[in-house]
Amino acid sequence: MEIGSILTWIIVGLIAGVLADLVVRRINVGLIGAIIVGILGALLGGWLFGLLGISIGTGILADIIAAFVGAVILLLLLRAVRGGRR
Repeated sequence: MEIGSILTWIIVGLIAGVLADLVVRRINVGLIGAIIVGILGALLGGWLFGLLGISIGTGILADIIAAFVGAVILLLLLRAVRGGRR
């Protein structure tokens, strides 16, 4: 894997994670958490869009949209798990 690819994953993850953290209140995952949630969200979002047959195009904007959708889903699941414990 090239350094450019890794940086792209980190940047997409950061953008998607931060946006998802702003949308899903009461989580506050922090900077590193936002990157991790964004990267995991990209995997989940890409898988879900493929499973549903939804094509959102190609390019970095499409990657950010897929990552954002997946990250929001992950944060909602995290909030549900955390909320159940309190």
